[in-house]
Amino acid sequence: MKNEQRREKILTVLNENTEPVNATVLAKMFSVTRQIIVADIALLRASGYNIRSEHKGYVLTKKDSESIIKRIVVKHNNEVLKEELYAIVDNGGVVLDVIVEHAVYGKLSAELNLSSRYDIDCFVKKITDYGVSPLSLLTEGLHIHTISIKDESAFDRIISKLKELKILIEYA
Repeated sequence: MKNEQRREKILTVLNENTEPVNATVLAKMFSVTRQIIVADIALLRASGYNIRSEHKGYVLTKKDSESIIKRIVVKHNNEVLKEELYAIVDNGGVVLDVIVEHAVYGKLSAELNLSSRYDIDCFVKKITDYGVSPLSLLTEGLHIHTISIKDESAFDRIISKLKELKILIEYA
């Protein structure tokens, strides 16, 4: 099977599943290594497919023309992490990523795709279980989130809650 054919079949599998599909499962399906699947997913994303990485695997999401993308800049310590993320999802947002501007390494980012308290709890549990620090600790708590919202009123609610938490620096 050629690379392009495999990628088309990966898209078909992802399109037919509403639940995340693990890279290892895809690798077995197509008799390739997990690393090849990871590379295929990267190429598909670069081609414009909206493939989210979740803790259980990959999900193909349909492009939602109704979605509004915004960026917020926040600063807080690790103790407020859950509250910050809950404030966003509870008010209608999806946390797409986290970005920090590091003095030495430049822009560092990580895809998050957190859309519920459950997602956030799993994310925080991973941080705890692996004994790692969030990216924001590299920049003394200062970081950026790209968020997706359905309407401006959701964004207004998010901004209001982040101001209430006294962690909002800037938004656009």
